[in-house]
Amino acid sequence: MAYDRELAERVRELLAGEDGMTEKPMFGGLAFLVHGNMSVAASSQGGLLVRVEPADGDALIGDHVHPMVMRGREMTGWLLVDAPAVRTRRQLEQWVARGVSYARSLPAKAR
Repeated sequence: MAYDRELAERVRELLAGEDGMTEKPMFGGLAFLVHGNMSVAASSQGGLLVRVEPADGDALIGDHVHPMVMRGREMTGWLLVDAPAVRTRRQLEQWVARGVSYARSLPAKAR
């Protein structure tokens, strides 16, 4: 499944003008990176992949929010947020802000 291009455009609009923001195709989706650290991505599995503080991940899991699983392994600090949970601008803003905040807390990666 290809990533949701409409969702990617909505994320792009929210992140316009953010310092250090780049886009990169990753894992079949489109990732949005802050100084080289992935923050969110329009996922090839549908919905939004969000990078979060690993200690916060379990508390965020709920309706339409699941741990990211890659090659059968749960990825700590990564959540898959289903499309219904990012339907409104406010919902999307909250998840994008969470991902960007965590990515900004990490050391910048060298280019």
